[in-house]
Amino acid sequence: MDREQEQDLRRMVETYSPMLLRAALTRGSTPADAEDAVQDVFLRVLTHAPRFRDREHEKAWLLRATLNRSSDLRRRRRDDAPLEDAEKATAPEPDYGPLLSAVRSLPQAYSAVIHLYYYEGYSIKEIAGLLALPVPTVGTRLSRGRSRLRDLLKEEDA
Repeated sequence: MDREQEQDLRRMVETYSPMLLRAALTRGSTPADAEDAVQDVFLRVLTHAPRFRDREHEKAWLLRATLNRSSDLRRRRRDDAPLEDAEKATAPEPDYGPLLSAVRSLPQAYSAVIHLYYYEGYSIKEIAGLLALPVPTVGTRLSRGRSRLRDLLKEEDA
């Protein structure tokens, strides 16, 4: 790795780590899994040295790779745990506050678009590009996610 690549990687880690961790957490990851997902993505950048057109492409690639890796880790954790171990392993969930906890409890299809739209500021069209979905599908998921989120928050208040 030359000096320029090292500086680019350092800049990416410093710039995007907080955003990527938040995104990984919305996928239902534990904090440790979210950190692992982000670390795996940066390791992939280090070992594969992908070429990015610009900073927006770089950000989109990192975000998509993190969301995919988070899903992989979550699925693997769920698939690998024997039932008797899963019953014993009842570690308390960290308190994320009512809104983020509600977002995390949504199905992944809804939590991802809500996170990208509200927490990261992407437009529906940009989210469609990031997640490789049609624009109407993203709009529908955002609408349904908002509705479910509203219902969840009403239940908590009741």
